[in-house]
Amino acid sequence: MSFFGKLFGAMGKTESSPSTQEAIQRLRESEELLCKKQLFLEEKISLQLENARRHGTKNKREALLALKRKKRFEKQLAQIDGTLSTIEYQRESLENASTNTEVLRSMGFAAKALEKVHKDMDIDKVDDLMADIQEQQDLAQEVSDAISRPVGFAQEIDEDELLAELAEMEQEDLDKELLAVGEPELPSVPSTTIPAVEPAKQEDEDEDLRALGLWAS
Repeated sequence: MSFFGKLFGAMGKTESSPSTQEAIQRLRESEELLCKKQLFLEEKISLQLENARRHGTKNKREALLALKRKKRFEKQLAQIDGTLSTIEYQRESLENASTNTEVLRSMGFAAKALEKVHKDMDIDKVDDLMADIQEQQDLAQEVSDAISRPVGFAQEIDEDELLAELAEMEQEDLDKELLAVGEPELPSVPSTTIPAVEPAKQEDEDEDLRALGLWAS
């Protein structure tokens, strides 16, 4: 079977609608087949160009025939290029459609799940539940405040009186410091005693003084 027979032979047959994945796979197979045909035609074009150069002016008839075949192959190659572009565009469209279908299916599944979750929910019940939660939180705060509030002896103490007493103590300490600074410091009395003059020694000194006075006169 020829190439185009393989490519388009099945179009005349009545087939059930293929799935998206089957159509994408079929298009990929067609792309692979056309790419192989491209390589084949490119080799044919190179060969005919080589023949035309080889014959040149020696055999113009063969050279012209080679160029004509080259032109025919180039035309087929251009057709395949166009067909490949069309198939590639169609395949990408199918792939995008398949992706969108899967996304929509997932979104629909999620929507049904949400609907099931919300089915047993009542907005009034939700409001009542939130009100109960707030009430319990307020109660817990009141309990915390009550526990942290001082009881017993601590309640009877006036903090202002304590502050006044503390200020008075500080003022007394300050007054003592000022009085200590104002008093002059006196020299200390020596602890050693002056020895007394012995009487005999004192009489000798008096005698010497009288003799000295008589001599001087």
